[in-house]
Amino acid sequence: MKKPSKNLPDTNVIVRYLVKDDPALYKKAKEFFDKVKSGGQRAVILESVISECIYVLTKIYKVPREKAAGSLLDILHYKGIVNNDREELIASLNFFAGSNVDIVDCILLAKSESSNSCLFSFDEGLNRFATSTGHHDLKS
Repeated sequence: MKKPSKNLPDTNVIVRYLVKDDPALYKKAKEFFDKVKSGGQRAVILESVISECIYVLTKIYKVPREKAAGSLLDILHYKGIVNNDREELIASLNFFAGSNVDIVDCILLAKSESSNSCLFSFDEGLNRFATSTGHHDLKS
């Protein structure tokens, strides 16, 4: 059987790595992410996992949004992260850290900007945020 070329870590692995609340699971997660950090392992972190991590970190563990976003940003900069949408996820987390907009809307904004697409939303708060930051002209 061929060895997989990439790993898809789930929310639980990332959260254990960041919050260190279970020593045995943290050790396994750290071993994995140490390899990803150096480029010895390749990983893709799905946007759904990023969203879920933000939810768990901020709602369950009460981590401030800037710190939660910063921790995930650090991971996305690891050498072994091979996401095709890495820059979009980085932009999303930066939007999230600097606003009160939820992570899914931040992902929408970053993806609309990177693909030169028009964000179409009935969410006036999101529309105001997008136009105030100068990231995109919106049509709604």
